[in-house]
Amino acid sequence: MDPSKVKIPVLKDLTIDNITENVHRINSTCADPRLKYILEQLVTHIHDFARETRLSTKEWMAGIEFLTAVGKICTDVRQEFILLSDILGLSLLVDSIDHPKPPASTEGTVLGPFHTHDAEHLALGTNISHDPDGTPCLVVCNVRDTHGKPVAGVKIDIWETDSKGFYDVQYSDYGKPDGRVVMESDAEGVFWFKAIVPVPYPIPHDGPVGKLLIELGRHCWRPSHMHFMFEKGGYDHLITALYLRGDPYETSDAVFGVKNTLVVDLGTVDAEMAQKYGVEEGGKLLSYDFVLVSDEESRKLREENAMKAMEKLGRRMKLYNGLPVPDVD
Repeated sequence: MDPSKVKIPVLKDLTIDNITENVHRINSTCADPRLKYILEQLVTHIHDFARETRLSTKEWMAGIEFLTAVGKICTDVRQEFILLSDILGLSLLVDSIDHPKPPASTEGTVLGPFHTHDAEHLALGTNISHDPDGTPCLVVCNVRDTHGKPVAGVKIDIWETDSKGFYDVQYSDYGKPDGRVVMESDAEGVFWFKAIVPVPYPIPHDGPVGKLLIELGRHCWRPSHMHFMFEKGGYDHLITALYLRGDPYETSDAVFGVKNTLVVDLGTVDAEMAQKYGVEEGGKLLSYDFVLVSDEESRKLREENAMKAMEKLGRRMKLYNGLPVPDVD
């Protein structure tokens, strides 16, 4: 950047009381109103945090070193920053804000740090887990819109751990994906596959996020669940999961992912289903009706919620690319 081509506002004599105003001043030439607003709010809250806690230099450096350690442990198959966001409740908050759901539609939840993009695209009825120690589970679900109409051709990304509570990518000899698959709903909006009953498991706790949980006196466990991600043109992207009722960690999920509407009971495969799907009678059954929201429904609700939230804060705002920015016109 050529300094001669940038018009920088003159800063005032810097003090504890006016440093925030000065940072806003020097950032004020930002041409993107949304980026400018985000930085204004970020700087305001970070500065207020430092003032309100009387943050020491030692604590500031500890924070820098912690974030550095979080970055260093990240790999292509382990995202420690997402894990940090998860355990602070930020992931669920952002998803709830950006993907609001009207009544009777399926709620979203956290993506988690172990989603990958290398799952095989396989046919309905596939056995996604090759863990011999897992309890077999037939999964039969359907996808509908908010009017009850079946949605065909939905791309569904599914992933779960093995019976020991580990995802495939957590093994050092990881090769071919296991416990995960991508498939599409059929003409009736139905999709089904064979899996294993989900088990509770600890989130990775050998890194900086795990050490933070120990310092906070929290456990690192997640309740039994199976991840689902839905994608189809014209519909809002849905990241969700189904949680087994009665799990010991149902009410204390380390990453705040559990919502009441996503808690389910396992059923039992009857004789008719056993014959239809080629599984043993009396086995475990997981079924659920997923309801997708259209892009238009989601956009309207997101914008309505945004303006209501800004009004509650007493701010004069307008929408820019669907997101709030100060209305200075």
